[in-house]
Amino acid sequence: MAFALKDWVPERVWKRPPVVPVVRLSGAIGAVTPFRSGLTLSALAGPLERAFALKASPAVALIINSPGGAAVQSHLIFQRIRALAEEHDKRVIVAVEDVAASGGYIIAIAGDEIVVDPSSIVGSIGVVSAGFGFQRLIEKIGVERRVHTAGKSKAMLDPFRPEKREDVARLEALQQDVHASFIEMVKSRRGSRLVDDPDLFTGAFWSGAGAVKLGLADRIGDLRSVLRDRFGKDVQMKVISTERSAWRRRLGLVSARPDPAGILDSTVAAIEERLLWNRFGL
Repeated sequence: MAFALKDWVPERVWKRPPVVPVVRLSGAIGAVTPFRSGLTLSALAGPLERAFALKASPAVALIINSPGGAAVQSHLIFQRIRALAEEHDKRVIVAVEDVAASGGYIIAIAGDEIVVDPSSIVGSIGVVSAGFGFQRLIEKIGVERRVHTAGKSKAMLDPFRPEKREDVARLEALQQDVHASFIEMVKSRRGSRLVDDPDLFTGAFWSGAGAVKLGLADRIGDLRSVLRDRFGKDVQMKVISTERSAWRRRLGLVSARPDPAGILDSTVAAIEERLLWNRFGL
């Protein structure tokens, strides 16, 4: 009678526990300057490829903590996740930490299952454009604004000139197009799980518990517990780093002299990101 080696070796030795790669997506989307990098496809493409390339893994997990940001980058990241999931036949499990709102929620719906904390903030399915008007300020300090364009709409919504009704109408039409695309994505991914609620696509947001009731998320929990329930108590989580290597960070910071424009860009980006988080009380 022939015996396989595994018949003589304890199961805990030859049977490896399942490993689930985990990619963390945290921060504003698309906020990129020489000194600050947000969530973009170029920054995440490598880590996502590595996560989905682990052949033995039964799923890929994403931890999301983002108040949103650039619509295009949100969509590109969503598309890449879905493309890799289909290419490698992997289930995607998303765990939301503090917030997955606006563009952060676009990325979240790339998951086949969305897990939230009861106090997570979820939703904000809408489009916003915000800025400032400085025309009275420059008049007060005696500055004359000079703008020369080829094309009457080239300087549309210039913050140093009064708003024009037709410019605002054009912006609102663009927002409607982006909003319609956002809504269609949510419907296509969440389908019959969504509850018919008049506020669902108004830009409103909810707690994690409220999001589950509306079908925007699937369950309350934490990633470790969900993975243990799904794949057994021995499941291991393998974190896939999204950070640039130390030597690349050092090279990026080396400069003969500080760049005032870069510092200003970084400061503005930091303020904009802080305002995004502040919308949700974070």
